[in-house]
Amino acid sequence: MAQDDLRGRVAIVTGSATGIGAATALGLAHRGANIVVNYTRSEAEANGVAAAIRDIGAGARVVQGDVANDEDCRRLAREATSAWGRIDILVNNAGTTKFVTNHADLDALSAEDFAKIYAVNVIGPLQMIRACIESLRAAKTGAVVNVSSIAGVAGVGSSVAYAASKGALNTMTLSLARALAPDVRVNAVCPGYVDTNWFVKQYGREQADRISAGQEKSSPLHIVADGEEIAKTVLFLATPDSANITGETILSDGGMHLSMAGARR
Repeated sequence: MAQDDLRGRVAIVTGSATGIGAATALGLAHRGANIVVNYTRSEAEANGVAAAIRDIGAGARVVQGDVANDEDCRRLAREATSAWGRIDILVNNAGTTKFVTNHADLDALSAEDFAKIYAVNVIGPLQMIRACIESLRAAKTGAVVNVSSIAGVAGVGSSVAYAASKGALNTMTLSLARALAPDVRVNAVCPGYVDTNWFVKQYGREQADRISAGQEKSSPLHIVADGEEIAKTVLFLATPDSANITGETILSDGGMHLSMAGARR
């Protein structure tokens, strides 16, 4: 991996104020890329990520926007092209859920819940790709990485709606990898449990720590990944390291899928 192999290239990372997105943005910057940092509500954290990117020596622009809004997606693309004249990498990391871990509770999710989750997790990535496609094609080596989830492979996770949305994202990854080749590669990463503020915000620190300990004990590799660990796989798929790969869904889950019948391949 060359330290400066992305110098002069441009990446948009949605939902990059915290967690996997922030780690991915910083990883791309370390390899020389200029970054559009996107957030919806975490303005202070996004500015902190941008400051760290500039300290590395790469360029950074901070753009507030909701990927469920098509005009916001187009504005993110315009910000990249107006600042640096190109888009080489798009990482669709922004996501949302509603926690209903009892999947048998069919009354806990409304049609509106499903629509909101799909708007961010499925329609958002499509809109971002559409907004960036002309520039990605012009780059000739454009790369899109969709941050999905083991939920979309095994039907597990925070809610039925979340799992269904990630399954749809995985299928869309296949469709678009076929449709956008040869100029643009499209791949997905499916993390398992990731120790980020996602669970802390929902359950509190103490309960999140218990969940993390349980996941570490139950996973075959006895590992609990953080955002930086998942970002390693995202970076692989976003960069020339994976120039021969498209339409792939890589599970980065500590082997969690090995104990899930629906996820065995």
